[in-house]
Amino acid sequence: MTKEQESADQPKHRQRKRQGGRSANTRRSAPAVRQPPWTLPTVTDSPIEPLDETAIQRIHDAAMRVLEDIGIVFLCDEAISILEMSGCDVDVSTGNVRMGRDFVMEQVRKAPAEFDLIPRNSEHTLRIGGDTILFGSVASAPNCSDLDRGRRVGDRESYRDLLKLTQYFNCIHMMAGYPVEPLDIHPSIRHLDCIYDALTLCDKPVHAYSLGKERIEDAMEMVRIAAGISQEEFESAPRMFTNINSTSPLKHDTLMLDGAMRMARRGQPVIITPFTLAGAMAPATIVGAVVQQTAEALAAVTLLQVVRPGAPVVLGSFTSNVDMSSGAPAFGTPEYMRATQISGQMARFYNLPYRASNACAANCPDAQAAWESAFSLWACVTSGVNIVYHAAGWQEGGLCAGYEKFVMDCETLQQVMHYMQQLTASAEDLAVDAIREVGPNGNFFSAAHTLERYETAFYSPFLSDWRNFEAWEEQGSVATPERANGVWKKILNEFESPAMDAGTKEELGAFVSRRKEEGGAPSDY
Repeated sequence: MTKEQESADQPKHRQRKRQGGRSANTRRSAPAVRQPPWTLPTVTDSPIEPLDETAIQRIHDAAMRVLEDIGIVFLCDEAISILEMSGCDVDVSTGNVRMGRDFVMEQVRKAPAEFDLIPRNSEHTLRIGGDTILFGSVASAPNCSDLDRGRRVGDRESYRDLLKLTQYFNCIHMMAGYPVEPLDIHPSIRHLDCIYDALTLCDKPVHAYSLGKERIEDAMEMVRIAAGISQEEFESAPRMFTNINSTSPLKHDTLMLDGAMRMARRGQPVIITPFTLAGAMAPATIVGAVVQQTAEALAAVTLLQVVRPGAPVVLGSFTSNVDMSSGAPAFGTPEYMRATQISGQMARFYNLPYRASNACAANCPDAQAAWESAFSLWACVTSGVNIVYHAAGWQEGGLCAGYEKFVMDCETLQQVMHYMQQLTASAEDLAVDAIREVGPNGNFFSAAHTLERYETAFYSPFLSDWRNFEAWEEQGSVATPERANGVWKKILNEFESPAMDAGTKEELGAFVSRRKEEGGAPSDY
């Protein structure tokens, strides 16, 4: 498709932007969304801990028994060889690896409890670990939807749209994977176009998929080029990240292990997230599922610490349950909330950063989507999580990225971030003088204490409608998804890509062109 054909297929608001957009004199002064400045939020409240220390020790012991007595299958000859040379008990015929608990814990202790993640724009550097909580965009959905075009398979235009929303919202700290898979790009070169778009439309940390050596090596080189740094500088600090999933129960596959080891060797972070659905790929008890999740995750942590001691890793949790009548995954459930909180306890037990998700099973941005995501997000906040995947835009259990859902979730995230702000109890906060001034017969609307604070005293939403029914009805009875629809359109209409040096962008484009000529990555297509 030529640039001209691509432009002709764009909605009119996108064509106007491509042709130069509105002049500074005609541009609207009001931003699309009222949002707080970029910040790294922290959770200062104590986490909720459903289990006592004895129970956590029992989960640890059970996970160690799985690693020692049952083992984890590594479907990767290189990983098996590395672990065998490290003294693990390996069955070469099956790839099953058993490892002693002392060896596992020795390796786990090498991993850092906290580290910085530095994107091409160092002002968007992230602190991973501690009491910091970070939010990533929806990732890896094969479909997307909005109220105008309905549900459709992912394409590059939609992928770019969702990247722009990721860049625009200050409450989204990272691109946690392709927000939607652009299925109109051939798999052999998809990673090249996607990482190029991510690096030119965003300046926040980017994720790369560990799906074979070509894809991950290309991604690392593109991130290095975009940052304008040497190979040595790239390897001196975390610059990007990947996420791998175990193939539950009790397996790690070849491509993800290969990519994870390549990242670890160059000092880049790997998030290890078993996909343990209780009742399907894990035991039908929450603590049993967490035992399996812990064993699968620590097996990969162990491997990566052998590959490069001190390599940054994150312990990931995606334990939920299934609908036992249909087998469909369920999210935002009481079980998901407890599993997330217990997994947080395990991450603290091992002194590792922790990742969880804001997930829901709803098929559209309705009340079910709101409550399931609210429960999922609350589970994350109360578990001491450091990275929240799929924080905005997740629908259908991950099968769809919703434009309106993305905006709705960002409203929720902003409110959660406001909630997490540290409270103080100074004399001004306690307001005894204001209470004395107003007395029993006045009101606080006109009090000096109020007038000094009325603009900043409380969170002000950009999406919620707080008008009374009559005023809301008079303005067309616009429901939340329709309001969100207008917000994302305005954002895309006003979007401006973050600055990138012209020479850097040219070098990045040349790398993409060369790798496409070479064929990109192997593909089954």
